[in-house]
Amino acid sequence: MQKENQPVKIEKASTLGFCRGVRRAIKIVEKAAAGDKKIATLGPIVHNWQVVRNLEDMGVTIVATLDQVEGNTIAVSSHGVSPDVIATIKCHNLNVLDTTCINVRKAQNAAARFARKGYQVIIFGESTHPEVKGLLGWAGEKAIATLDIPQIECKHISGLGIIAQTTQNKQQYTDFIKGTLDRYFSSVHDFCVVNTLCEETQKRQKAALELAQRSDIMIVIGGSNSANTRKLAELCSPLVDTHLIQTADEIDPLWLAGKRTIGVTAGASTPDDIINDVIIRLSDMIRD
Repeated sequence: MQKENQPVKIEKASTLGFCRGVRRAIKIVEKAAAGDKKIATLGPIVHNWQVVRNLEDMGVTIVATLDQVEGNTIAVSSHGVSPDVIATIKCHNLNVLDTTCINVRKAQNAAARFARKGYQVIIFGESTHPEVKGLLGWAGEKAIATLDIPQIECKHISGLGIIAQTTQNKQQYTDFIKGTLDRYFSSVHDFCVVNTLCEETQKRQKAALELAQRSDIMIVIGGSNSANTRKLAELCSPLVDTHLIQTADEIDPLWLAGKRTIGVTAGASTPDDIINDVIIRLSDMIRD
């Protein structure tokens, strides 16, 4: 048992914050904006409002439809889009600034290979997430996206192809694969599973879990619309008191009462300065 006079410790996860894919996407758009190009992004370039606001300050605008584009250049977000969206962009005679994450691109390629083979494609992911919407477009008419073991008709398919939204959890994806195989192994001749999970995301999840196990509270920093950030909070919550925040201003001092080890992690689209602001605010609170 910890002593009351033991100093409070703030510890950051060994891996947290911006991933390479997010840094790359932001760099591509910033470089284009600095070149005096009028840039629009089809939806937010990443799921973090602070990043989006900084890009807006550089003249980058967010549009929901291509008809709203005022210039001649549209940036595709790091989550990627379907081939139909790309074709529509070309029909509008717009230049494409493609910031699709390399890992998402690999998942798109796997989905397209399965579609060419006539496979029923199953995507382990959130059907409403932009990345998954794009993957469904690459995977063909038979594709479905779900987080539960699917119910499918096997009579008229040549095989099953399984991929995952890149930010999903490794153990949960493994369980999903096993459950799907158990259900359809005797009904389907060909099975193919591709590990499309992002290694950067897995590192952040592993580091967050390790920190949560030795902390009294976890502070998870990131956009509320960020799937990978919500996943970090979801994984830590069963282990320790966990709070998902977007800025340091959201920290309630009451959360820290009686806590001796404060763990801090952040989603892959969370800027370094936001993480630093949280650390500073926590440090000030524990000194008061």
